[in-house]
Amino acid sequence: MNEKQPTYWEVMETRGYSRRDFLRFCSWLAAFIGLESTGITKVIHAMETKPRLPVVWFHFQECTCCSESFIRTSHPIVADIILDKISLDYTETLQAAAGFQAEEALHNTMKKYKGEYVMLVEGSVPVNDDGIYCCIGGRTALDIVKEAADGAKAIIAWGSCASNGCIQSAKPNPTGAKPVHKVVSGKPIVKVPGCPPIGEIMAGVIVHILTFDRIPQLDGLGRPKAFYSRRVHDTCYRRPNYDAGLFVETFDDENAKKGYCLYKVGCRGPVTYNACGVTRWNNGVSYPIQSGHPCIGCSEENFWDNGPFYQHLASFPGFGIETTADNIGVAIGAVTVAGIAAHAITTNIRKRKLIKEHINESNQKGGEQ
Repeated sequence: MNEKQPTYWEVMETRGYSRRDFLRFCSWLAAFIGLESTGITKVIHAMETKPRLPVVWFHFQECTCCSESFIRTSHPIVADIILDKISLDYTETLQAAAGFQAEEALHNTMKKYKGEYVMLVEGSVPVNDDGIYCCIGGRTALDIVKEAADGAKAIIAWGSCASNGCIQSAKPNPTGAKPVHKVVSGKPIVKVPGCPPIGEIMAGVIVHILTFDRIPQLDGLGRPKAFYSRRVHDTCYRRPNYDAGLFVETFDDENAKKGYCLYKVGCRGPVTYNACGVTRWNNGVSYPIQSGHPCIGCSEENFWDNGPFYQHLASFPGFGIETTADNIGVAIGAVTVAGIAAHAITTNIRKRKLIKEHINESNQKGGEQ
């Protein structure tokens, strides 16, 4: 019989958090995963009554940036409770155990909580040459993934490596690197792409599974709609400059200093779906575009092979399939000039009319006297 896991609230109590801290934390989580105010009670109930999720977190072909992003989330309780206290039974990066003890913890969790644990995968899985390019504890990543997936309740693919292969699967892909969904089938898989994904998004996905006992609503590519339904372009604070035809031409020009749109120096924001412009990194204060660097589309499949990063897109849907930013800029500029001219003409006509009316009034008064 499985031993009873403590709930999140019980863990928070033992760590000295007050009831107010707990309620504020639940409200923050509910808002972050896009729930209405009525959904806060569901999050509170889940955190009060449901046991912590048993979690196994694997690292394969990757750089650990997803873990780095997660543990540096802007809300301290996320790292303290969601990560440290979700019963993180196995993770090569953060666990204290090593060698035999680490592998024993993994297999004990998979056996004790079969069908209940959540499997988190960071990194792509090599399949060429029987998967010898990534081995842990004498076993290939391919074998480990298939074994762990068999008893998992759900699988979350952290980052672009696990979601779409990322850099390892870029041409010529000598190791045969593949994303998780191409080596596992028959299990619910949530893709959380990004290089790395935003820490708060990662926390939100876990809390959604805990609260509703199911994976969040996904788009056609298997990504949570709450975070990947809008383009970076749509929420970018430089978007008005794009609409006005104001672009950075080179990184050291005056337009760059003025913060104009980065589309012409390679920004992939118009074809990249992510919450970067809304949620941001570094405690929610910045993201690459805000730092003066164009979006490289890291949350989209094959982004590493999608042409030079600093070469602007030929065209993209928005103002018409064949319309480019160059044409948009010219067209908007022409419309602007025409608008200014029309405004000037209208203003002059109105002024002349007022002057004429004033002269007529003066003449009439003079005649009466």
